[in-house]
Amino acid sequence: MKWLTQALEGQSTAVVWRAQPGLVAPLSYRRYANLAEVSAASMAQGWPIRLRRSGGGVVPQGPGILNLSLAYPCQGAPGAMAESVYAHLCGVLSRALATLDIACGPGLVTDSFCDGRFNLAVPAQGKLRKIAGTAQYWRRTNGYQAVLAHALLLVDADPELLSAQANRFEAALASGLHYEAKTLTSVALCWSASHPGRAIPTDLSSTVAQQIAASLSH
Repeated sequence: MKWLTQALEGQSTAVVWRAQPGLVAPLSYRRYANLAEVSAASMAQGWPIRLRRSGGGVVPQGPGILNLSLAYPCQGAPGAMAESVYAHLCGVLSRALATLDIACGPGLVTDSFCDGRFNLAVPAQGKLRKIAGTAQYWRRTNGYQAVLAHALLLVDADPELLSAQANRFEAALASGLHYEAKTLTSVALCWSASHPGRAIPTDLSSTVAQQIAASLSH
């Protein structure tokens, strides 16, 4: 949590980053008695399990995914500020994707992994498809507080693969949770729909990262 520590000292940070393949689950998953056994099996299959402090559900990581983390000092009660933090985060990504002719906004997407009101979703054929998930985590020290706002954006990752890995983990835990790949989309899929007959940019992730950087400067 280096970025949060720096934010508590008055320094704001914005980072676009990638992660190795794996699944990230909230600390609440410690409630499953077989978590250690399931985690070891997942590690052996090339999908290590990591736990995080923020809430929500299981989130896949890996190639084709960009993460955006914003850490900054914040005044006001977390409960009162949470929606504005999410709105700012979603706004940064929405502006970036709009430059690629992808329209999106916050919304629930039932049966997607780690569903929440502030998913970033794309309307398609009368339904919403999740293109990004968001989360936030707060820390307070010596009267100062800061927030870490995070988004996971599906750039050219395979929705089928991501959902399958998350479902394998949930099934092994016997959690009763199941996710549908059809609830997801990606920047690549949306680009193809918005630009029929045109080739997807060679390095789409770099293009998206550049647009996010430009959006942050607004």
